[in-house]
Amino acid sequence: MDRPSADVSVRIAWRDDAAGIAGVQVAAWRQVYADLLPADVLAGLDTDDFARTWSEALGRPGDARNRVLVALERNRVVGFAVTSPAGDPDADPVADGQVGEFHVHPAERRRGHGSRLLQACADTLAADRFTRAVVWVNATDDVLRGFLTESGWAPDSAHRELDLHGDGAVQVKQVRLHTSL
Repeated sequence: MDRPSADVSVRIAWRDDAAGIAGVQVAAWRQVYADLLPADVLAGLDTDDFARTWSEALGRPGDARNRVLVALERNRVVGFAVTSPAGDPDADPVADGQVGEFHVHPAERRRGHGSRLLQACADTLAADRFTRAVVWVNATDDVLRGFLTESGWAPDSAHRELDLHGDGAVQVKQVRLHTSL
């Protein structure tokens, strides 16, 4: 007896995925930054603006190792991640890759999309000949940090503060996690 299988996958993003990526990004940011940014700022995030930016970026990546991956349920984007060479001052430009963005739509979490997406990030970075991967996580994001540590990532003692507005009004503390590829 044949059992139906789930129609889920992860692949390199196409320019046509820009609107789907933007939708996931806006929904995820509204949740991730709910305690950091004013409600009117979050409500004003414009999916169309994000989609235009993603379309341009997907049309002409700056480095062959800059990749956007999308998690799909059937043909619908439910998550995305960005991999690239690590940009930290202490990074080894040959050995260190990074996951620069990692988001699954809040309504699609706990369905395996994040696990598939994370494995695809590791596979992509390894295929690009990196031997270590790093990711920056908001210090207060216990859910994402827990997911990553359960998947074998560990803190490496690096931390930073981001100034979201450039005026010191909104500071985000982040910790860096790493894993061997």
